[in-house]
Amino acid sequence: MNSNIKIPAYAGNIMAQKPTIPKGTRDFNAETVAKRNYIIDTIKSQFQLYGFQPIETPSFENSDTLMGKYGDEGDRLIFKILNSGDYLNKISDSEYNLRSESILTSKISEKALRYDLTVPFARYVVQHQNEIDFPFKRYQIQPVWRADRPQKGRFREFYQCDADVVGSTSLFQEVEFIKLYDAVFTALNLEGVTIKINNRKILSGIAEVIGAQDKLIDFTVALDKLDKIGEDKVKAEMLAKGISQNGIDKLQPLFSLSGDFRNQVESLKTILSASNVGLKGIEELEFIDSAITNLGLKTANLQLDVTLARGLNYYTGAIFEVSAPEGVNMGSIGGGGRYDDLTGIFGLKDVSGVGISFGLDRIYLVLEELNLFPQSVKDNTKVLFINFGDKAALFSLNAISELRSHGINAELYPDSAKMKKQMNYANKRDIPYVVIVGEDELNSNTYALKNMSSGEQQKVPLEDLISKLK
Repeated sequence: MNSNIKIPAYAGNIMAQKPTIPKGTRDFNAETVAKRNYIIDTIKSQFQLYGFQPIETPSFENSDTLMGKYGDEGDRLIFKILNSGDYLNKISDSEYNLRSESILTSKISEKALRYDLTVPFARYVVQHQNEIDFPFKRYQIQPVWRADRPQKGRFREFYQCDADVVGSTSLFQEVEFIKLYDAVFTALNLEGVTIKINNRKILSGIAEVIGAQDKLIDFTVALDKLDKIGEDKVKAEMLAKGISQNGIDKLQPLFSLSGDFRNQVESLKTILSASNVGLKGIEELEFIDSAITNLGLKTANLQLDVTLARGLNYYTGAIFEVSAPEGVNMGSIGGGGRYDDLTGIFGLKDVSGVGISFGLDRIYLVLEELNLFPQSVKDNTKVLFINFGDKAALFSLNAISELRSHGINAELYPDSAKMKKQMNYANKRDIPYVVIVGEDELNSNTYALKNMSSGEQQKVPLEDLISKLK
C-alpha cells in the first residue's frame, strides 16, 4: 500500500450526517427549472417589447450601500457577510464587552447580500451616470436574499424580476407599468389579477391631517400590515409608536372607504381638503386612472387601495401592489412605485425614477395551483435512441445529429443495457418517442420509431423520421 496516499478525515465516517440546505432555500429539479424559465422568458419578452434593457449587478454590495435604505425592519433582514481572515482582530476588548450589535457588525462585516434590486440599481445609475442615456429603462432578473421567517410564498433566497425608468417625472411611465403588468399576466394566462395603487403623497397628507407628520414611517409601516393583522392590531401598533388616539380616530373613514376608483377619490378629497401634498397625490392618481380608462386593460383590474403603504422609505409617489386572482391564497405577486430621490442618497440629485417588480416564486405557486403551465413547458427530450451496442450507437448518433440540426431534442441512452431498463428510463422521463435500431434497421438503413403513449411502432427512413418528429 502506498504510504503517501492521504485519506480524507471524513472517509472513515460511515454514519456521515445527511446533507441539508438552509431553511428558506430550495433545490430545483428539471421540471421546476423549466417552469421557472417559462415565467422568466415570458416576463423578459414583455420587458423587451416595452423598451427595457438588461443589466446585472453583483450578488453582494458594500454594507453602507444597503443599510439605512429600507427602514429599521428592512435593515434587520439584510444578510451580512463576515470579513475574510481573522476579523475578530479588529475588535478591542472594550468594544467586545459593550455587546453593541451596530459597533460589532461594522467591525466584522463590510459587505452584505443584496436585499432587493432597486437600491443596487440606484447605485449603478450613480456610478455609471456618464455612460447612461436618460431616461434610462432597465430590467434586471436576479436572486435576492432576506433573513426572513420562511413560510408559504416567502423564502430567504428568491428571484426578483424588476423594470425601472430613471430620469423622467412623466406619469405616463406609471401608466406604462400598469399596462406592462397587464401584458405579462395576460401572456401567462393568469386572468383576474388586481393591480392595487395608492400614492405616498396621500399617505403623507393623511399623516398631516392626523398630526403625525413626524411619525410618517411608523404610520405607513403599521398601515401596510392591515391586510395581514387586521384593523385593531394596526391601531394598537400605531398607539405603541406614539400616534395619538385622537389621530387614530380620524383615520376611521379610511378603513371604511368603498365604491369604485372615482368614488373613493372623491371621498379622499374631502378627507384631505386641508393638505396640499395629499391633494397633489389625488391629482396624480386621477391622471393615471384617466389614462388607463382610455387605454383599457386586457385581463387585470386596477383598484385604488388607500391603506396600501409598502413600508419602504424610498417611495415618494405612486405605489403598486399586485394580488393574485380571487380564491388563490397568496400574498402580493408584484409591487413597486415612484421614488423621486433614491439616487440622491448616493449623491445624484433630482433624478426621478419609477419601477415595478414581479415575484417569480409566488407567480410560480399561483400558476401551479391554477394548473396554468402549458404542457409544452415540461417537454425535454423528444426522442430517445435505444443503445444496442457500439455499431448501432454510432449509426444512431448520425441520425441524432440530423434531428438536432432540425431543432428536435434527441439523445442516445449511453450504455448498452437491457432494453427494459432503457424503456423504463424513457417512461420515467416522459420521453414521448423511442427509436430502436437493430440488425434489420442497420441493414435497411431505417429506424423503428415507437410512440410511447400509443405503443404504435413503424419503420421509417431518416427523412420520414425527421418529418414525423417535427
